[in-house]
Amino acid sequence: MRASIGDRIIIRGHRVGQANRDCEVLEARGVDDGPPFLVRWGEDGHQSLFFPGSDATVEHFEHHTN
Repeated sequence: MRASIGDRIIIRGHRVGQANRDCEVLEARGVDDGPPFLVRWGEDGHQSLFFPGSDATVEHFEHHTN
């Protein structure tokens, strides 16, 4: 999995009725923009290192440079 700063990682709920979780990628610390990622979690804003599992997907956003 590859992600860039500003991308969102979505973790789907595992059971019926369980909400999805999401986080914003602040930094990719692995090789070639891979995990681990420093992320900010959407539900409470805390930051942590995250190693995504097979239930995670990345929403890539076009990044503009000024």
